[in-house]
Amino acid sequence: MSNSNIRKALNKVTETRDIVLSNGVIERAVSVYQNHFDGVPAILIADENTFSVCGEEIYQQLRAANLTSIDPIVFPGSPMLYANYDNVLLLEEKLRSTIGVPVVVGSGTLNDLTKLASHHLGREYMVVCTAASMDGYTASGASISRDGFKQTFACPAPRIVLADLDVLMKAPYKMTASGYGDLIAKNVAGADWLVAEAMGIEPVDKTAWDMVQGSLLNSIENPLLLRTKDHVIYQRFVEGLMLSGLTLQYYKGSRPASGAEHLMSHLWEMHEVAHGVYSHGLKVGLATIASAALYEKVLERDFQKLDVEKTVKDYPSRDQINEEIKRIHSNPQVIESTISQCMAKYPDRDVLLQRLSVLKENWQAIKARLLVQLIPASKMRQMLTDAGCITHPNQMEKSLDDLKTAYRQARLIRSRYTVLDLAAETGCMEECLDELFSPGGFWS
Repeated sequence: MSNSNIRKALNKVTETRDIVLSNGVIERAVSVYQNHFDGVPAILIADENTFSVCGEEIYQQLRAANLTSIDPIVFPGSPMLYANYDNVLLLEEKLRSTIGVPVVVGSGTLNDLTKLASHHLGREYMVVCTAASMDGYTASGASISRDGFKQTFACPAPRIVLADLDVLMKAPYKMTASGYGDLIAKNVAGADWLVAEAMGIEPVDKTAWDMVQGSLLNSIENPLLLRTKDHVIYQRFVEGLMLSGLTLQYYKGSRPASGAEHLMSHLWEMHEVAHGVYSHGLKVGLATIASAALYEKVLERDFQKLDVEKTVKDYPSRDQINEEIKRIHSNPQVIESTISQCMAKYPDRDVLLQRLSVLKENWQAIKARLLVQLIPASKMRQMLTDAGCITHPNQMEKSLDDLKTAYRQARLIRSRYTVLDLAAETGCMEECLDELFSPGGFWS
């Protein structure tokens, strides 16, 4: 068992029953399994890479304990396995042929494939983590590509999570950098939740807030030491990832850990049909800086002087926004899904009038709360640099124009209210972007 924060979080969720996080716990994998699946055969799942890391060792432990009746399911290591629905069905078919508990050895893709396949078969499963690359180990839901774009499918988190710090620290460092980008994003995601609450859209759940934000700064401090694999810093970081996933499991949604920065990353990923060169977490890290920089420009505005009537009058109609979505996307299914998501949060005139009036009246208090929450964009960029993350679009083969376009388009793909909506609804988005991208601006 890990620290007291994780113990408290486990008491608030119903899917994950135990997280074993320490050094050398691979040696206890079978006893951990037996504690929760006493006598039930296990089915080991891995790819060639994770099988060589520790999957074969775990399989031999299971075999020696007479706890597996079939050979392990091992996907090819190259080309890199992709989390698409065809692979879910392939794994599901392999699992259906025998009774047993799936024990997956891997990180994001393998975990998501096993999570959804296990759910379809009505089975609980166990995950053995091989890299600290994201917060999804302990989260409900699986990110899977289907019908030409990434979607999140509802399914339970693993019953047991085993994370051997010795194994995680041996993973390619770019995977740790990816996890850092995913974790530091919770700072700006929290700010977006505060904005949504202030605008009367989605109140902050104190329990979920405390679970993810309470130890966040402690989990992301000293990224230079994270790169040197300082044991204390690394364990805090991994615990932060686990807590973030448990928060999503508790809240039954991703709001506590996902805001504008994830929308920008999702926009870039929506049309991917194979693994890109740059991981989800690295994209999220860049988008986190982008979100923090936009916040700073928005917070420079004095919304106490906002002309609410004119702003409401100038706001685009539903038809105008729908036409914009059609210009952005070519896949009819993506267009249909995106329009549905965007229209779910579209404010009618009276709603927007009321929303902006509340903002105008309470701006100083809202601004003060956001300033306490947010890490400054320049500091955020330095922290991500120290962690070895991407901090400029040209580091992932995107231009400044691509990033500027993402600011404009990302809010249109999901129903979540973020700083992107705040800037658009108050009519200051283009002005803020001009300042961010002008000579001498943040992105110059």
